[in-house]
Amino acid sequence: MSEGAALSPSQTLTISLPQGVLQCLDARAIDQLQTYLQRTVQTQLQQQVEQLTAQIHHELYGQIQAELRAQIRAEFEAQFDGRVAHEVALKVQQIIEQNRLARHRQFGASSEAGQGWLFNEPELLAGEPPTEGRPEDTPGVPAAPRKSQGARGHRRALPPELPRIELLIDVPEDERRDASGASLVRIGEEVSEQLDIIPMKIRVIRTIRPKYAPAAGDGAPVVAALPASILPRSNFTAGFVAMLLVTKYADGVPLARMGKVLARHGVEVPRQSLARTAIAAAGALQPLANLMRDVLLEGSLIHMDETPVQVLKVPGKAPTSKCYMWVQTGGLPGKPVVMFDYEASRAGSVPLALLDGWHGYLMTDGYAGYEAAVAHHGITHLACMAHARRKFVEAERAAPKGRGGHTAQAQVFFARLYRIEKRVRAAPDSLRLRVRQKLSGQTLDEFHAWLIDLLPKVPPKTKLGEAIAYTLNLWQRLARYIERGDLPIDNNVCERAIRPFVIGRKAWLFADTQAGARASALVYSLIETAKANGREPYAWLLYVLERLPLAKSVDEIEALLPWNVHDQDLAMNLLIREQCA
Repeated sequence: MSEGAALSPSQTLTISLPQGVLQCLDARAIDQLQTYLQRTVQTQLQQQVEQLTAQIHHELYGQIQAELRAQIRAEFEAQFDGRVAHEVALKVQQIIEQNRLARHRQFGASSEAGQGWLFNEPELLAGEPPTEGRPEDTPGVPAAPRKSQGARGHRRALPPELPRIELLIDVPEDERRDASGASLVRIGEEVSEQLDIIPMKIRVIRTIRPKYAPAAGDGAPVVAALPASILPRSNFTAGFVAMLLVTKYADGVPLARMGKVLARHGVEVPRQSLARTAIAAAGALQPLANLMRDVLLEGSLIHMDETPVQVLKVPGKAPTSKCYMWVQTGGLPGKPVVMFDYEASRAGSVPLALLDGWHGYLMTDGYAGYEAAVAHHGITHLACMAHARRKFVEAERAAPKGRGGHTAQAQVFFARLYRIEKRVRAAPDSLRLRVRQKLSGQTLDEFHAWLIDLLPKVPPKTKLGEAIAYTLNLWQRLARYIERGDLPIDNNVCERAIRPFVIGRKAWLFADTQAGARASALVYSLIETAKANGREPYAWLLYVLERLPLAKSVDEIEALLPWNVHDQDLAMNLLIREQCA
């Protein structure tokens, strides 16, 4: 009970005693009795007042609490309904965007600029996105000359280095006379060429080694040693192994289909035998891959990416689970290297191990799995501008028709950046750096300010919102390429190296064992490195497979690397092989 509710001392109660009681008591007893009664009654009244006040307070508090609870509930329900409506609207917009993208993937042109791309993921041409937007003048840098287009309707000339077989079709003798009977004079000739292919030529190399023994006595017989072979206990030659590896890993033909081709030519080779041969050949070629990795880690720049691969027999994993093929490209000037590595996971521990001991510039997409390696090894991280651009392309495809103004403006910025790169592609690094600092830097500043201004105006869960957030989150890495003249703007070189694997994966679908996946990674490394150095894969692999068994030192193995082998050597090797046929 509050102080205001209690009876004050001035509020003394007056109690009148009955007359009979007054007559029976003396004055002192009457005073004592009145005092006692006053105190008792006052105490009871005080208790009643306190109880009544508490009851009133309780009822008022309950009413106020109920009213506040009802008001809060009403406000919360209104806010909740608003949030639900907002979330539902965003979800509906996401579904609509996904539906537009799905329709585009199924029915639309698989091109961002009408260039006939093979895939949505890698760019068809490095550093050449569409050229919409205003042209960018680059002072002091000549524009790259355009390649002349062949006239329509004219066939391309057949390669002059191919062997020619001449067929002479002459006019019959009785038709080489004029109306008066005089002989016609030869004034020239009509020449036409057609490309001819002889189907797969299969033969058996039968090696005969005479054995000699003493005519008399118990001497041991003598026989010549077998020539060194890449697979000593195999009945396949280096030529067979080279063709097998190139057909599977460069041409994307599954081993089962290769077996059918051989059977069509009268040779039955089980698929298991072909698989074991490929794995054994990869093991024999491991020294070359080791030297290639050394060159890769000597370079100051590495491009890196990863792509899924299905491996059926992985301990502790379901056959349908994803494994990964990690790809690195780099090397030294004049010695480009492409390395594939199979791993069962996509964890950050993989690049941490692959880049162990290396320092330099690492170009990747936005995958966070590279961050541990970057932090641990002190690597400078670059991000791929093509991936950022691709996010806005998806947003443009997902937007309603005629409402892609923001995505179109983003494409203008990307086009300006790539146009600058195209103009300085053949320029020295020093000039490229100056142009980047001036023109690319200005464009990047304008692009960044535009993104910052647009960010709060776009719902974050839309495709456009995701594209803006992705680009801003990686902005420092995306813009870092202008710090030097020799750094790349994107990761397209690595994506081009992945493309043959992606094409092959569409045909063979999966690897059976981890050993097969690792063998595939090694052979892909060799073939793609050979192609990066301008070597024809079959000719180089044949050359290597014939000479690697004879190599006794690191220098002799190193001499077989693609940048140490000349095209003349490969051509001579093929010519000798053809003459021995």
